[in-house]
Amino acid sequence: MAVNTSTPASPAAKPAPAKASPLGYNGGLTVVYQVSDIKRSIAWYQDIMGFSLLYHIEEMAWCEMVSEVQGVNVGLSQVEKPNVGLAGKLTWGVRNIDAARKTLETKKVRFDGPTQEIPGMVKLATFFDPDGNPMMLYQDLKKA
Repeated sequence: MAVNTSTPASPAAKPAPAKASPLGYNGGLTVVYQVSDIKRSIAWYQDIMGFSLLYHIEEMAWCEMVSEVQGVNVGLSQVEKPNVGLAGKLTWGVRNIDAARKTLETKKVRFDGPTQEIPGMVKLATFFDPDGNPMMLYQDLKKA
């Protein structure tokens, strides 16, 4: 993983303001995951991730879950054979990655190896939903 460790030229330097997009973004973001059993996945995202069900359209085998992060939702699409891992990996910021990981591990969530750390920058831990869709936790060590 390539990480940019450069710092601004001076402590007073501020990042340039984002350029206005011609697309007119509204602040919302929805990632879509394919799942093999939508009812099982709804329960997992509610119980494990703390999401709430926005809606479920059974005849379309589709639902949308609301995360705790304002404007970020997860859409679940039930298919016979989920094609996992091809989409981007949602990376959830947490205040304390060790505590968050321990909470997930007590619920039998599978992780991909130990938590990784880039000293003074970030801690990262990849985990999977029941169908193997990858997600990641991160803790910004610069804010700690």
